[in-house]
Amino acid sequence: MSATSRPGFLLACAATLLALLVVLLGAYTRLTHAGLGCPDWPGCYGFIHVPATEAQLAHAEARFPDAPVEAHKGWNEMIHRYFAGSLGLLVLGLAAHALRRRGRDGQPLKLPLLVLAVIVAQAAFGMWTVTLKLWPQVVTAHLLGGFATLGLLFLLALRLSGRVPAQAPYAPRLRVLAAACLALAIGQIALGGWVSSNYAAMACIDLPTCQGRWWPDMDFAAGFNLTQHIGPNYLGGQLDSEARTAIHLSHRLGAALLSLALLTLAWRLWRHHLAGHAGLLLLVLALQVGLGLSNVLFHLPLPVAVAHNGGGALLLLSLILVNYRLAAHRPRVAATDDALRRDPRWLPLDDTPPRSRVA
Repeated sequence: MSATSRPGFLLACAATLLALLVVLLGAYTRLTHAGLGCPDWPGCYGFIHVPATEAQLAHAEARFPDAPVEAHKGWNEMIHRYFAGSLGLLVLGLAAHALRRRGRDGQPLKLPLLVLAVIVAQAAFGMWTVTLKLWPQVVTAHLLGGFATLGLLFLLALRLSGRVPAQAPYAPRLRVLAAACLALAIGQIALGGWVSSNYAAMACIDLPTCQGRWWPDMDFAAGFNLTQHIGPNYLGGQLDSEARTAIHLSHRLGAALLSLALLTLAWRLWRHHLAGHAGLLLLVLALQVGLGLSNVLFHLPLPVAVAHNGGGALLLLSLILVNYRLAAHRPRVAATDDALRRDPRWLPLDDTPPRSRVA
């Protein structure tokens, strides 16, 4: 890494860590039912902090008579906003740095500007989360936007690190599998957001069955109805038990599918001499599965539920790292045995294990 690119790299690393913290704070806010702890945006009852004095409380009661002040929920929401605002300023600094250094030292420009656009959209979704009273579609989109911000910032940090993996030919099918696992992980995160925004985490409180049955009564049409009316207060959820059960069980099935895909990917990475990446995936997967099971067995304890969101973020980052590693270079093509003899480390594109010699 050149001296001139180091400030951008450090800024991107700081923004990535802050984005992870914002994701965790967002999860804590949802899980403590503090999404409407402040009924307005971006302030709280018209103030830049939670009202505390008698005069401030009287003003809040007069302006929002249907939303009594709950200080602990208000502070949960405002702390999340403070950190999210700080992240926005940091991303703005990244975009400005990219504009100043565009065309030099391999400085990417489109990626920082994309992150800035996502942050602006996130601010809008944060406002709509409050003004539309936790409408599940907006809450889920806001959660996905947070994960997208985190993932893009991590990718930017990788790009700015100056560390390009050594050229190595990986089979196209391995790269396709890694990309498919990333897509599945994003889908599973979206399902998790839908579970959270519809308060379906406790629809099934037993394992491995749900409500004592392998296939309980479920209403998928209501559970995944994306045309829910805007207007009611969705705090606590509006769906009936069968709809929430459908959402919860879909998330379980998605977790099983993703786990199988990640186990396959880890095995394939190990075969291609990427044991470190395979071990990282297995470690994060084991952590996430353990946290998910604990959520059900111990009835959604707050620390475990927040950590489960963090585990999803770590899984996303791990898969971004794997895909970046595999896509860093196009595979070399060796068409002859002579080429194989000159470079015994070459991995054939037919996805067979490497050979040390030619018979």
